[in-house]
Amino acid sequence: MPGTGEYRQLSEAQITQTLRRLCDRISERFPDSGLSRLSSELILVSQEGGEAVDYVRRPHWGIRSGVGLVIAGMVGIIGIAATSVRINGRVDRLSDLMQMLEASVNDLVFLSIAIYFLVSIEGRMKRRKALRSLHQLRSIVHIVDMHQLTKDPERLMAPRENTPSSPERPMTPLELGRYLDYCSELLALSSKLAALFVQHFNDPVVLSTVNEVETLVTGLSGKIWQKITLLERVSPVHESGA
Repeated sequence: MPGTGEYRQLSEAQITQTLRRLCDRISERFPDSGLSRLSSELILVSQEGGEAVDYVRRPHWGIRSGVGLVIAGMVGIIGIAATSVRINGRVDRLSDLMQMLEASVNDLVFLSIAIYFLVSIEGRMKRRKALRSLHQLRSIVHIVDMHQLTKDPERLMAPRENTPSSPERPMTPLELGRYLDYCSELLALSSKLAALFVQHFNDPVVLSTVNEVETLVTGLSGKIWQKITLLERVSPVHESGA
């Protein structure tokens, strides 16, 4: 059946296309604004994140081959050492037998730890790469929140006298509604970019970080939509237009 599986996973290309369209919408309605520059920066972060997603998605055969050779060498050396051991005489005492068993167990434990460390090298390199990009996305999310922080619809409902340090609020209700909508969309797309990292990479640390980003986005989006709800009491903001 054509199209099977098309809607079962996130598409990096579709997310980037949606983000570019959103960037154009913000630039057209709010040219030279901080939010417009932030959306352009998010496109750059998404491109860098796409490279990181590709890195964690594909197997790295060079690393695996090198690790396999090292493990094979370690096992071979231990095997040669074991076969070269010569026991002079019989083991007459139980203590001698216990010492031999203890030494063998210690060697086996150290070998297991070394093999685990080598086998996990690829996963740890991918995790470090993914976490670096996720930290950038989390920073973008906080910056989006900073941009909407002073966009207070209550000032339109009950105007108050400004102080010398009050921020400028030149937006109309329609413009403010659009601005808050754009902030919400930027947060949602940031969350989707984060989710790409765990779509093909099952790492508990990366998954936990992605969940933290999504939880953060959910909380901040809730604050924005509370403002939009208040704004709708002043003026209908969802009119035609992007």
